[in-house]
Parts: sequence; structure tokens; C-alpha cells
Amino acid sequence: MASPQFLTPKPLSSPSPVKRFTLAKANRTLPLVKRIVSDIVKTHAQVVALQAAVETAKLKDQPAVQADLDRALEQLQTYVDELHDIGCDLKDYQIGLVDFLGRHQGRPVCLCWKLGEETIGYWHELRAGFAGRQPITSLQEE
Repeated sequence: MASPQFLTPKPLSSPSPVKRFTLAKANRTLPLVKRIVSDIVKTHAQVVALQAAVETAKLKDQPAVQADLDRALEQLQTYVDELHDIGCDLKDYQIGLVDFLGRHQGRPVCLCWKLGEETIGYWHELRAGFAGRQPITSLQEE
């Protein structure tokens, strides 16, 4: 299921510099990243449910549902901003997929992690995405 457009993170007004991670550094950030991503996945589910309720409520003219949705969207954006401040790139709200910018053989790649994984176990080329994930054992940081 594709995420509705309103669930896309807003661009930040002043983009922060790109942060590069070694595998060790990215894994050290995981306790915090896990908490934030868990909150993102839960809040995203609430937003989806509230969006459906807003569509139903339009027929009944109940602005309280819209207010709940607005608050949930604001909270979701706060979590996404926190993740961005760490230097991560959220790729999927539903499964909690996150990329960290790393290096392989001297070129930039993504260290790929998703909610439920204990450590970063995969990496992929910048344009390869989730489908191109390779085991972290083949990563050659330089």
C-alpha cells in the first residue's frame, strides 16, 4: 500500500549537512533510532486510521476528528525530524525502513536497517533500494 501524499516528510527549511556513518557508528545509534522509528510506525498507523475517520466524519461534520489527525501529523513530523537530525533517511513509514549513508570501496552506499533487526545487517547501492540489499559481510569500508 502506497503512503498517501500527506504522509511524506516535509522538506526542512535549512538542510543539514549529509552525515556519513561507519558501520560501527550506525550500529551505536540504533538504540535511539529504534525508539524513534517505533514511534514513527505507531504514529503512522494512527494517522492512517484517523485519515479514514476524517473521510467518514465529513459526512457527519465532526471537526474533532480532523483536529486529532492534525495533532498526529504534527507528532509524526516531529519524529521524522528527530531521525533526520541523527542523520538517517526514513524510507518506509509502515515497516520502519531507514538508511544511513556509508561507504563501500570508497564510494557512498546506504547502510540499510529496518525495525525488528537487532543490528545493521545489509547495505545497498544508492539507487538500488531495499530490493538490492546485500549482506553486511560483503561491505568493504574505506
